[in-house]
Amino acid sequence: MSRKQKKVLVRIIVSAVTLVICALISHFIEMPLAAELFIYLVPYLIIGYDILIKAGKGILNRQVFDENFLMAIATVGAVALGDYREGAAVMLFYQIGELFQSCAVGKSRRNISALMDIRPDYANIEREGEIVQVDPDEVEVGSEIIVKAGEKIPIDGIIVDGRTTLNTSALTGESVPRDAEKGSAVQSGCINMTGLIRVKTTKEFGESTASKILELVENSSLKKAKSENFISKFARYYTPAVCLGALALAVLVPLVRMIIGTSPEWGIWVMRALTFLVISCPCALVISIPLGFFAGIGGASSQGILIKGSNYIETMANTKYVVFDKTGTMTEGVFDVVGIHHNIMEREKLLEYAALAEIGSNHPIAECIRAACESEIDKTRVSSVEEIAGCGIIAVIDGRKVAVGNEKLMGKLNIAHKPCHGVGTLVHIAVDGEYQGHILIADVVKPTAKEAITMLKKAGVARTVMLTGDSQKAAKPVAEEIGVDEVHCSLLPADKVEKVEEIISKKKTKEKLAFVGDGINDAPVLSRADIGIAMGALGSDAAIEAADVVLMDDNPLKIVKAIKISRKCMRIVYQNIIFAIGIKLICLALGAVGIANMWFAIFADVGVMIIAVLNSIRTLRIK
Repeated sequence: MSRKQKKVLVRIIVSAVTLVICALISHFIEMPLAAELFIYLVPYLIIGYDILIKAGKGILNRQVFDENFLMAIATVGAVALGDYREGAAVMLFYQIGELFQSCAVGKSRRNISALMDIRPDYANIEREGEIVQVDPDEVEVGSEIIVKAGEKIPIDGIIVDGRTTLNTSALTGESVPRDAEKGSAVQSGCINMTGLIRVKTTKEFGESTASKILELVENSSLKKAKSENFISKFARYYTPAVCLGALALAVLVPLVRMIIGTSPEWGIWVMRALTFLVISCPCALVISIPLGFFAGIGGASSQGILIKGSNYIETMANTKYVVFDKTGTMTEGVFDVVGIHHNIMEREKLLEYAALAEIGSNHPIAECIRAACESEIDKTRVSSVEEIAGCGIIAVIDGRKVAVGNEKLMGKLNIAHKPCHGVGTLVHIAVDGEYQGHILIADVVKPTAKEAITMLKKAGVARTVMLTGDSQKAAKPVAEEIGVDEVHCSLLPADKVEKVEEIISKKKTKEKLAFVGDGINDAPVLSRADIGIAMGALGSDAAIEAADVVLMDDNPLKIVKAIKISRKCMRIVYQNIIFAIGIKLICLALGAVGIANMWFAIFADVGVMIIAVLNSIRTLRIK
């Protein structure tokens, strides 16, 4: 509880105790009205002075019709009519409701504050043999910083010395740590769990991942959903309307009664008008709807899903078409050895020869072959290496001539080779002119990709589509494996935009299309979709900038989670709108005909607000 909330709580307790004492005194001791007014003004002013001040400032600033004005008029009117106890009690219960609402908002803010904890306070640099702490803003690109075990990484960079395990949960929402060593890229906001590391910075502090994420979350409240804008407009017209309604009850009804020859009963109708004002207070709507969206954004951020505004929650809730990029989105986006076929020598020996031949290459295919080789690679075994451009490599290993490359290399050497039934890149290997087999290298489908497609269809997504620049031969097996409804191949970035526009033109107006990509090559189509989702965007500035929703890790199941969070958030928002407006209308009718008194009014107002606020913060607990 904040210091401000504690002060309000103290005022509530003091006012409540004082009100009880005043009630006992007035019950057992007969006193003049002026004395009774004086003793009840004490608890009333203790609990309500700030509301009266806010109402006065609103009148001076020509912003009259707000909840402070309604509460001030209602309670001052009750006191003026001699209902001192009711006036003080109404203000007391109103402040109790406001405190409850403030605590609920605080809970939502604390949820997002957990994400804000990724902001580093300092960076360690070495000066004259000593480690000193400096402001991260002072560290230039290319500087070396030292991160001790238990500290946050303050700036994005590359490890130049040391090995450690990183806790990335604040960024990705995943609790499983990842290992990092020399050469590994690291992002600000991650926690160094085990060893001391030296990091060479690649960005300025203001451009680092943590800063980008915090800026995104802080600005999310500026982009409001249609539901929020509706409530703002509703309150702007609703409050003056109920004030006019209360005025009609207080003045017009008694005048009409006088005209028809009955007693005007001014006191009764003025009290009904004041009760009407208390009931009409729209705080349940004005507070719970934005709180619902705010809590939804906070709940999503704790899962590693960054939503740039409540308007995107509303759009994502109506998603019926999900279009995917292939490479890096539904596949790992990196080469891997997926098979060794027609091999004459042992698998391990074949991989060892290929790895030794590729010892000096930086090509991704060479790197994945070396990674797949389980044997220790001894450079001294390689006596010569000749690279044939566009074909492959011929190397002498252990005195034997080893050729590693594509079909063209085998053709140049007049070596008969065998085709492959699999899809991917083939690396043929021949030793001393004899064909020994080939290695199949391909982009691997992510383990959860198929499950994600199945879950999306269960969640009500009408159609899933995959767009890729790869050939049909490479893309079709992936599409069949994960179960998308359709696939379009050999597309340039501009072609992807055209294909998305074609799908958009065929769907219904209320149905929304989400495009999921890596956010680097897909910026144009991410912008063109109804909602762009960048997946696996940890450390990617382009992804954070281009997309409306950023998934900080590369798990396709997060797409399903993002849609479910949005839909639950919107259900809660609509529940609150219907509930709050419905109860208000019923209570207003009861107040107008005299069934509801001032006590009923305040309990109805505070009760509706508490129920709506409790409903709103359920979005924090979405898993």
